[in-house]
Amino acid sequence: MALPNAYAKYKDSKVLTATPAELTLMLYEGAIKFCNIAISAIEHKEIEKAHNNIMKAQRIIDHLRTTLDMQYPVAEDFERIYLYLSRRLVKANIKKDAEILEEVCEHLRSVRDTWKEVMRLNHEKGTVS
Repeated sequence: MALPNAYAKYKDSKVLTATPAELTLMLYEGAIKFCNIAISAIEHKEIEKAHNNIMKAQRIIDHLRTTLDMQYPVAEDFERIYLYLSRRLVKANIKKDAEILEEVCEHLRSVRDTWKEVMRLNHEKGTVS
């Protein structure tokens, strides 16, 4: 029983000590994970599980959108991306459409990979994110 508790403490510690950039990366990873779970649930006709995981992904996207700092011009681009992904997630949930979720996952992976590259470049320059 101690192992699950130790893992939970490790996860909590990881989140509490993460930089804002690392937290954003974790959110992208979480949204991708929930989309993948939903895709699998749809394939196995587990409708409630698919719905719950699509909603988790949508809440992450909504959080990312509401935390944008609109004083930077790039935030408008991210807002458009997040709005698009949110609309696609709603449609995927209504239709229980794994193909739409695959598309959302592809976009999320692309944004995540770009985010990782920005983090890497900032790390090399010595800027803290």
